[in-house]
Amino acid sequence: MLASRAQSEGEVPVGAVLVKGDDIVGEGWNRTIILNDPSAHAEILALRDAGQRIGNYRLPGCSMYVTLEPCCMCAGAMIHARLERLVFGAPDPKTGAAGGRFDLLLNPDHNHRVRVAGGCLAKECGDLLQNFFRGRRES
Repeated sequence: MLASRAQSEGEVPVGAVLVKGDDIVGEGWNRTIILNDPSAHAEILALRDAGQRIGNYRLPGCSMYVTLEPCCMCAGAMIHARLERLVFGAPDPKTGAAGGRFDLLLNPDHNHRVRVAGGCLAKECGDLLQNFFRGRRES
């Protein structure tokens, strides 16, 4: 599981996978600390991986599955990549940009809209994140 990989590296446990049809075309996990890169969110790394594998910065027909509702940066990158669909687990009411706090992906002002399905395995994803932060506070 990509989120577990992030956690094993001391990162917030968020993982993302991009699929096109039945094929995995990109994957990523949070690596902001390890790479000293504030943009190294799981979603961004998965988009970069997919772009390299496909050979295009546009990813039409691709769906992303991610542990946590994306932030504004990641949502913006999804729009520019022309991602077809996003499926996320846990909602993020503080900084989520797929309907939690903001709704960038369905904003009618953009020339592309990403279909969104939130709450897929929300309890499992939310528990993973809550346990991670609980452990951080206790140590």
